[in-house]
Amino acid sequence: MAKSTGLSLKPLGDRIVVAPAKQEGERKLASGIIIPETADKEKPEQGKVVAVGEGKYEDGKRVPMTVKVGDSVLFSKYGYDEVKVDGEEYYILSESNVLAVIGK
Repeated sequence: MAKSTGLSLKPLGDRIVVAPAKQEGERKLASGIIIPETADKEKPEQGKVVAVGEGKYEDGKRVPMTVKVGDSVLFSKYGYDEVKVDGEEYYILSESNVLAVIGK
């Protein structure tokens, strides 16, 4: 059974729904160097998992998901689809596009 946080969006198979982390704009390092927002464009994205599908089938058996609702994840920059639900932006991506779970 798919798990979510009350979101009206149910991911299918091995897909997850992620609420993107807020973008910060330009950053200033302790050394005083300012890194503009455009410098971070090619880095992986981050977000919090808000819904998880049931997993995909392989050889007739369901493969369980390894990420769960509430996990903070790092994922490929171009490996997701953007959707808006109730005015909020979310990303839908396959679990295979998740690079790492943060803080686990």
